Amino acid sequence: MKNMGNLMKQAHRMKAEFQRLQERLAQTRVEGSAGGGMVTAVADGNQQLVEIRIQPEVVNPEDVEMLQDLIVAAVNEAKRRSQELMNEEMSKLTGGLELNLPGLI
Repeated sequence: MKNMGNLMKQAHRMKAEFQRLQERLAQTRVEGSAGGGMVTAVADGNQQLVEIRIQPEVVNPEDVEMLQDLIVAAVNEAKRRSQELMNEEMSKLTGGLELNLPGLI
């Protein structure tokens, strides 16, 4: 029964650490850009898009499709970087263990 108590304490501690990690990730920003920085997407560490910056010179009413492609590319890059950040931080939290626990993420 003592082992079960220790396991419960560890689970509680892990849950608290996970909550702190989520709060820290929400405050962290990563950027993805396209077109040599003409379009920049900013995401937080929880993969939420928080900002898009577009340089005025890339806005061309005659070529809206290019701007759309740059936005998609920048957002995808920001999302990829956010996912990498989350994976790195989760790995630190779990000691490198690959956990697939329902409801955690």
